[in-house]
Amino acid sequence: MDWFKKDPLQIITFQSYGRSDHFYIRGRALEDENIDLSKRGFLSLLRNTWKRFEADEIPNTRLKIHLPDNTFLYTQTDSKGYFKCEADLTELQALSNDEGWLAFGISYDDKHPGRVINNDNRFPGEMLIPSENSSFGIISDIDDTILHTGITSMLKLKVLWNTFFKRATKRTPLEGASELYHLLHRGKSGKEANPCFYVSHSPWNLYRYLELFLKTNNFPKGPILLRNFPRPFSKKDPKEKPQKQKEILNLLDTYPNLPFILIGDSGEHDPDIYVEIAEAFPDRILAIYLRSVNHTKKMVRVRGLFEKYETVPVLLVDKSEDAIHHARSLGLIH
Repeated sequence: MDWFKKDPLQIITFQSYGRSDHFYIRGRALEDENIDLSKRGFLSLLRNTWKRFEADEIPNTRLKIHLPDNTFLYTQTDSKGYFKCEADLTELQALSNDEGWLAFGISYDDKHPGRVINNDNRFPGEMLIPSENSSFGIISDIDDTILHTGITSMLKLKVLWNTFFKRATKRTPLEGASELYHLLHRGKSGKEANPCFYVSHSPWNLYRYLELFLKTNNFPKGPILLRNFPRPFSKKDPKEKPQKQKEILNLLDTYPNLPFILIGDSGEHDPDIYVEIAEAFPDRILAIYLRSVNHTKKMVRVRGLFEKYETVPVLLVDKSEDAIHHARSLGLIH
């Protein structure tokens, strides 16, 4: 066995979002650690978890993006292998499919002597361009909103166990969540393609894990927006907004004519973030749905927060059925 043989190179593009006149993608260049998310057994799960967080990135390398109309764009990875590419272009909508997805390719433009590059150095990516006919967008949290995590458990031990020692295909979605999201995605006519955006406080290391969970459990396809893994001992400016909030504000700014539905849970910061956004954009938020959590103190606080709240419709959701009936009463779904 060659102990010094280096792993092949790969590029992971995170499903992102843009407009017909604006291209915007993110992703990461790194070694392929051959992570098999379908593997069973405690040791395999532990090994996969280690690989996800110990990824060997490819820093400061140039990448080439291939659009379907033979347009080429270039970007560079940072010191952690992450990249972002933005460009003002035209008629991108014409290159996307009926659901608004624009497919493109991406490859290493720099030479990497002696290294194997998977997929013949051509990796797929997708960007969502919501249709101009979309009635609204859906912005949803993931943890304890559509995926059981145990965020309210003591010391968050259930979160750690579920995230690190359960396969994505074995994670349990909240009952009826997929049906609710598909109804919202299809809208009032039942034939719309209202865009879904999944926003989480989880790090980008869990992107493929969460992507597999959503696909396995038949949730509408949509960009998954996560955050960079925090540096140890780094100090955060107390005035700085949470990454989840910044992502939502960016969506509102990207699509100024599109109203949104916000979906989250009552366990952590979603109620406060969503209220702040609704107060700033009362005409852009059609409704707020918050999953109830099994934590008496937190639920008392959230009920008090919305007891006399009238800026936008708010529903504390015990069952997905409740949200479906509420959305139907507002004329949002058929």
